Amino acid sequence: MGESTVTTLEDQEQVTPQPVADETNDRVGQRLLRRLRTPRRPRLWFEILLIAVSYWTYSLIRNAVPEQKSQALKNADWLWSVEQHLGIAVEESVNHTVNSVAWLIVGMNYYYATLHFVVTLGVLVWLYRSHPGRYAATRMVLFATTGVALVGYYLYPLAPPRLMNGQNFIDTVVVHQTWGSMASGDLKNMSNQYAAMPSMHIGWSLWCGLTIFALASVPWVRVLGMLYPTATLVVIVATANHFWLDAVGGMICLAFGYMVARIWYGSLPYALPQLVPATTPRRSLLPTKA
Repeated sequence: MGESTVTTLEDQEQVTPQPVADETNDRVGQRLLRRLRTPRRPRLWFEILLIAVSYWTYSLIRNAVPEQKSQALKNADWLWSVEQHLGIAVEESVNHTVNSVAWLIVGMNYYYATLHFVVTLGVLVWLYRSHPGRYAATRMVLFATTGVALVGYYLYPLAPPRLMNGQNFIDTVVVHQTWGSMASGDLKNMSNQYAAMPSMHIGWSLWCGLTIFALASVPWVRVLGMLYPTATLVVIVATANHFWLDAVGGMICLAFGYMVARIWYGSLPYALPQLVPATTPRRSLLPTKA
């Protein structure tokens, strides 16, 4: 009996510390999570490296998706028929109308090839300099948007209008011999031509537009911010690189990106503080003794 009683007490002594250890681990986890979620001043070298590596990875994965030409053409025919049923299949008319004005379509070709990157990087730089407290959260929106788009490229290969069979779309880059698309002309072998859904030209440009509209203080700059994705929509259709519904796909991906940032930071990026403290004291993740 005595031995049984002693054993029970020893067992209790061994079990007793476990809730304390669990509570300590919970506190450490909560502090770590809080630290990760707290906006910090971005580091220039890290941001340059992160953006470069992220875009390289995005391009690698996008181009590694098998070019399922047959399925992509079938999907394009189906999407075109859906737009005709909805009464919004005016891409061919827009393509031919704009193509008749040489200087306009050539300008759109170069717009398509350059502003997609230039404006996006410009907005990132502006956020880094003027809104460091909102930079990480807004960048997360962009990264999450791009990440989910890769899933779309894999699951739903889609030929752009200019590559459809039996249609009268004009590949404006080929016709006008301009460097206007990584998926046309001499550069077509460097890019997956059947990754048109969703349109990241719309996803990225709308991200830029919303960010500028929400955070810019000058009214005419805010107006330009919203005009940018609108102009991009016209460009991707006029150059026969996308359907209208590809743009809808890009918007859905962007909504997903905002949802991810909202869940992680507990707020939309634009509602976070503009600035972060110049110096943030480092605190140990381990609880201090009383």
